[in-house]
Amino acid sequence: MKKLFTLTVFVFAFMMGMSQGGAKIEFERTTVDYGVIEQHSDPYRVFKYKNTGGAPLIISHAKGSCGCTVPEYSKEPLAPGQEGEIKVRYATNRIGLFTKTVTLTTNSTPSVVVLTIKGKVLAPAPKPVEETTPATSH
Repeated sequence: MKKLFTLTVFVFAFMMGMSQGGAKIEFERTTVDYGVIEQHSDPYRVFKYKNTGGAPLIISHAKGSCGCTVPEYSKEPLAPGQEGEIKVRYATNRIGLFTKTVTLTTNSTPSVVVLTIKGKVLAPAPKPVEETTPATSH
C-alpha cells in the first residue's frame, strides 16, 4: 500500500509538472574543451545550465564514463528560471588525448543529457641538464 501511495504521489507530481510545461534543462554548451594542458593541471571545468521550464528541475543522477571523470552537482530542485552548474573533474595525471562523457538523468525535457569533455594532457617538459665544468688542477 505504501508503494502504491508513493507511486501515486510521484505520478501526480509529474503530471502537475507537465501541465505547467514541465522542467526543461538548457546548457550554455554541452562540450567543454580543456585544450592542450600540462599533466597535473587544474582538473575542473564547469557546465552552466538553466531551467527554462515551468516546473522545478531535478538532476537525479550524474555519472562519468569512467572513474577519471567525476561530476559534482546539486541534488536540490532548481526553480524555473534559475541557473545551476555541474563541476566536472578529470584526472589530469593521465597523459594523452581524452574524450569523456557525463550522463545526466533528469526530470526535464530531454530526460537524459550527455555532456562531453575533451582535451590533451602533455607530459611535463624534461628539465634541462645543467652543464658542469670539470675541475682543473693547478
